[in-house]
Amino acid sequence: MRLSLAMWFASASFALSYAPSSAYAAPTDIPASPVTNVPAGPVPDITASPVADIAVTVYRSADRSGTLDLDDLAGFAFVTETRTVSIPAGESRIRFEGVADGIDPASALISGLPAGLIEKNHDAKVLSPSALVAATVGHTVNWLRSNPKTGQVTAVPGTLLSDAEGVVFQAATGEIEALRCSGLPETFAFEPTTETNATPTLSALVRASKPVQAQVRVSYLARGFDWMAHYSAVVDPDGKTMSLGAWVTLANSNSVSFNDARAKVVAGRVNREEEEPTPVDFGHEILAQCWPRGSTSDPVLIERMPMVLEDRMFKRAAPQAMAAEVNEIVVTGARAQTVKEERLGDLKLYSVPERTSVVSRQIKQVRLMDRSDIPIEVFYRAVVGVDTDPDDITLTKLLRTKNTSANHLGLALPSGHVSTFAVQGDTPVLLYEAPFSDTAVNEKVELELGESADVRLSTNLQNFEDDNDDPHTPGELKYLPPVPGAKHARSLQLSREGRIEVSNARPVPVDVEVGLRLPDGVQVVRADPVPKPQDGLPTFKVTVPPNGRTTIRFQLGTPPDSAE
Repeated sequence: MRLSLAMWFASASFALSYAPSSAYAAPTDIPASPVTNVPAGPVPDITASPVADIAVTVYRSADRSGTLDLDDLAGFAFVTETRTVSIPAGESRIRFEGVADGIDPASALISGLPAGLIEKNHDAKVLSPSALVAATVGHTVNWLRSNPKTGQVTAVPGTLLSDAEGVVFQAATGEIEALRCSGLPETFAFEPTTETNATPTLSALVRASKPVQAQVRVSYLARGFDWMAHYSAVVDPDGKTMSLGAWVTLANSNSVSFNDARAKVVAGRVNREEEEPTPVDFGHEILAQCWPRGSTSDPVLIERMPMVLEDRMFKRAAPQAMAAEVNEIVVTGARAQTVKEERLGDLKLYSVPERTSVVSRQIKQVRLMDRSDIPIEVFYRAVVGVDTDPDDITLTKLLRTKNTSANHLGLALPSGHVSTFAVQGDTPVLLYEAPFSDTAVNEKVELELGESADVRLSTNLQNFEDDNDDPHTPGELKYLPPVPGAKHARSLQLSREGRIEVSNARPVPVDVEVGLRLPDGVQVVRADPVPKPQDGLPTFKVTVPPNGRTTIRFQLGTPPDSAE
């Protein structure tokens, strides 16, 4: 993919937001020479050295739900590689092999070249068995046949004629045959003349006034990455404290590994305009198809050769994605080496303190945190509306704490999944798994423990009768305490009275919170107990005795202007 200089400079403002390593000076703009001065003839290709230093910052997908899937990663990464290159005088093309195949070429920024940058290209046609065969059509190959009894291999020189509907070969003696039709084990070996690459490659056309050796830094955005946090909460036997541990899970679906990298992850939503990436050509099946022999009714024999063939077929290595399709999960790190939290504007940046490898087709976990003796409160909660069905409702059990230093937390907790355990004897037992939302410092932390069949409630909501002699004092509700902040009952048009019965079948008392969802304009005027605002709802808090019941009573009112 050839990019104009205008496209390159347009992308530079975003790419430069990456904080450079202290080992390098801030990159300066590279003077560009007019593309019209590029000579028509070929220029020498110069391959940059393997990566000497690399940093990978992974941004999570904003829309992902559930676990990470290596075949569907919607996050991205910002990759910075440091390489050495020997640049001759004149024009040359520098090849940076082994960049991520999900690279966004428009975002690539190259700094450190003491020469004029003329153009950049992303070479996405990657070496594969089928690409090698296609590039070798018309060239000389050696047909290798093995004797199944002796194992002796015979080489037959000839020319590869076609690979369209099956690989066709013409021997030097004139015979024409198709691959795998002789009845003998056979393959072929060749040294093709081809422009395909063993790995995805970014190239840059430069012009230098004299030979120079430069240390170059290449930065770019790449797709095919993602990360998430996994938490493990263990409730202590006393039921009053818990331990909370967490892992950062990194995923890389690219065919390229980033070894010994400085890894970071970013939490928060990044507004990013995306275009369809240039697809990487990993090739296709190679067909070994024989012509029918005998009658025309005989079926055609088609053998589909795997994309990864024997090593002896090639004198050049196949890409890593071909060599091993591995979906691997690796757990690394120790309790003393946890991810460190930093700031990145309004985002949160978490750095892995030691270098780690972000390997191709791998999911890796590094430790985020380990905290213990976190005070918690366990309670049951339900939210009901004024039109809720009166049938029994099961309540959800939760535990709650606050994300503060006093509670042995006090750091931003990125979203992910949490598994909650209770200790039975010496063995943790899984209680519940649930999503976990981004939680800032000083915010409450609530973990669901599932529904409880032992704690239930039922509702009884009734409209006031139109023929009530005194609608402002309906029965026993006139003696309920007034709710602070609500208008006096006599200034409202009373609409409904209600009861909520909470039952507890457990042998211990339980704390219960019931949120009341109300229509617009409706208020709780009087209640026992008096509700308090919580999460935008009037919420009743009661303690239900062992094997007992507790009644919540309330009266609703509507201002006259709202009742019209």
